[in-house]
Amino acid sequence: MAESSPTSPKRRGTRRKSLTPPPSSSSSSGPLTEELQCSICLDVFIDPVTTPCGHNFCKTCLNKCWDNSQTCNCPYCKETFKQRPDLKINTTLREVVDHYKKKTPEKKTEVLCDICEERKLKAMKSCLVCQSSYCETHLEPHLRVTGLKKHKLMEPVSNLEDYICQKHERPLELFCRDDQTCVCSMCALTDHKNHNTVPLEEESEEKKTHLKKTQKDVQQMIQERIKKIQDIKHSAGVRKRNTEEEKAARVEFFTDLIRSIERCQTELLEMMEEQQKAAEKQEEELIAELEQEITELKMRNAELERLSQTEDHLHLLQISSSLCSSTNTRNWPEISMKTHMSLETLRRALTQLQLTLDEKLTQTELKRMQQYAVDVTLDPDTVHPYLILSDDGKQVRDSDVRQKLPDNPERFDLCGSVLGKEGFSSGRFYFEVQVKGNTEWDLGVVRESINRKGNITLSPSDGYWTVAMRNGYEYAAYAGPPVSLSLRVKPQRVGVFVDYEEGLVSFYDVESSSHIYSFTGQSFTDKLYPYFSPSLNNKGQNSAPLIITPVNVNK
Repeated sequence: MAESSPTSPKRRGTRRKSLTPPPSSSSSSGPLTEELQCSICLDVFIDPVTTPCGHNFCKTCLNKCWDNSQTCNCPYCKETFKQRPDLKINTTLREVVDHYKKKTPEKKTEVLCDICEERKLKAMKSCLVCQSSYCETHLEPHLRVTGLKKHKLMEPVSNLEDYICQKHERPLELFCRDDQTCVCSMCALTDHKNHNTVPLEEESEEKKTHLKKTQKDVQQMIQERIKKIQDIKHSAGVRKRNTEEEKAARVEFFTDLIRSIERCQTELLEMMEEQQKAAEKQEEELIAELEQEITELKMRNAELERLSQTEDHLHLLQISSSLCSSTNTRNWPEISMKTHMSLETLRRALTQLQLTLDEKLTQTELKRMQQYAVDVTLDPDTVHPYLILSDDGKQVRDSDVRQKLPDNPERFDLCGSVLGKEGFSSGRFYFEVQVKGNTEWDLGVVRESINRKGNITLSPSDGYWTVAMRNGYEYAAYAGPPVSLSLRVKPQRVGVFVDYEEGLVSFYDVESSSHIYSFTGQSFTDKLYPYFSPSLNNKGQNSAPLIITPVNVNK
């Protein structure tokens, strides 16, 4: 149906008014409505307030009533108030009204026939030319008489004046696209001459088509938001499960850690006890040796004293040389007493303890992450033409020979790389790759929307979270500017762990159970895919393949 121009006033007095008013909402809804009805506007309360005399009104209705009066009195009982009351919304009554409105939806006003005199019947159509509504009986001439057949009929409405031109008193049958307003045929010849005017039905159909498209867009937006809510709820559920698993794992870890500390403490104390016993034994042996030498020296001293007083010159000369010669004893001032563990020994013991604890920590963390192992298979649609995949999709190596492969959008065309088939958009996942025998490689994860054509930059800002080995011994994490890594041992198998919600990507040396590097505080929105690059074959020097290996979680 057409709408009247918003700038045109409603036409008055052009339609015969029904002698019988339509039933009000109060009469059709029972006595409860009367209790919830404002006596000023005769409608259901909106923000009800209560006067000091106990009567209820809409807040806006009562304020308007008092604004237009010299005195403040109750519109219902006429009680006058010396001062204008401070009106507060009756929250209890408002809740009752809201509950009533929910339970009793507003009924559509019924349009009645303008011709019926005694009992008004329901109108079937409204005529824009006659500006009246007709029941089935009184509509019959419009369907039979030739002149009346030309009249414009429409679904019955109570506001027929809105469909009539206020200036020319003709039906609004056209739409001016220039001024975006409804016009009559006379308007099209005068005020809107040379404007782009079309029948209302034509414009209405175009609007409906546009509305349907808009509705489709809105429905799509609704579905997108519903999916987003589902994703958020899913992520929240995953995070909750992960938190519970993390708590359990942490309890187990710290329990094991405490046991390890107690065991290391016991070993250290036992070592210190053994050192103390060894020192005590040394002390006893040295004291015994010293006492023996003291006894011998006392005997020698007595003999020297006796000879110094003898008159037997011959005997004195025969033995004096042996008595005056140096004694065969230790150089005692140079002998230090080790009565306790040396500082260096203690430092070594503490260092070993720290290494043991670090190893225990990494082993526990790695075992926990291995619980999230997934089955990764290489995707042939992404593999660079120089790379060769094994039949089972678990190995990749460079061949130095370009394969004939279609240049599809997913394929790397310049950098020797390949992705895993499986993508992950939530939760945690872990996989392991054998790098034994390689002199160069790149490993990690990438987001789905990465650039795969031409030169690529390995950095988180470009969607790559990777570590690499170059020249057989140089290791780095591509974290923006590359971060050089110092590893104690050369990894033979690398584990990759991802926690999507936490924004974490970690790398481990599986054989030594040592941590290599972690990207933390990342924000993931796309799917993440495992990433592999065996680098150039280098004339056979780097011919060993990268191998996706099964994860042994029970070792």
